[in-house]
Amino acid sequence: MSTLDWIALFVFIAAWLGYGPLMRLIARRSGSLNTDMLVVREGWMTAMTQRETRLVDSQLMGHSINSASFFASTNLLLIAAVAGVLFGGESALSGFAAVGAEPVSPRLLEGKLALVLICLTRGFLDFIWALRQMNYTLALIGAAPEIHEEADRRAYGRAVGRVLNPALSGFNQGVRGYYFALAAAAWLFGPLWLLLGVVSAFALLAWRQAASPAARAIRTARRMLDRP
Repeated sequence: MSTLDWIALFVFIAAWLGYGPLMRLIARRSGSLNTDMLVVREGWMTAMTQRETRLVDSQLMGHSINSASFFASTNLLLIAAVAGVLFGGESALSGFAAVGAEPVSPRLLEGKLALVLICLTRGFLDFIWALRQMNYTLALIGAAPEIHEEADRRAYGRAVGRVLNPALSGFNQGVRGYYFALAAAAWLFGPLWLLLGVVSAFALLAWRQAASPAARAIRTARRMLDRP
């Protein structure tokens, strides 16, 4: 590996590991989409306790479960495809030269593919755990008793929210894995492409979290939910 390869790989790892802490820091100052959604989901679960018929809540959870299942299935297919090339021998690896990939040693090419595989595998595990927690949330919605006291409704809503929020946070982490997997795949064309890919992915994710129209709209809704 060249010096530029090592620099690009270091920037990739720093961006991947540093994204979460940076978003939490930004959230303390100006808010972010994910942290605002924590309040929105808790408000949803609190409102759920006031409904006699919770069909809408079950349908919404079913939609989330179907989305997570779709992404997990797609992720598994991508893992199988990348692993097939990675472990397919020199004949499988040699095909990358035909699509404009940087000519490197087979060992380095395997390392580049392994990075893509790691990103996809991490995302797959996030999707699986998110699905489990979504099913737990669905059970809590079905088990919600008739509560008449406002304080008890809020307490139950917060309890269910503490299961739902990690579930959908895990789902978001799985989706984020696609962005970093694409950035890792850019390494096949050279270290400069890896740097460009990871900076672009990081900037796009940060913008969507803090400054996109959706983030601003959800921040406004969160303020309304925070009002007594």
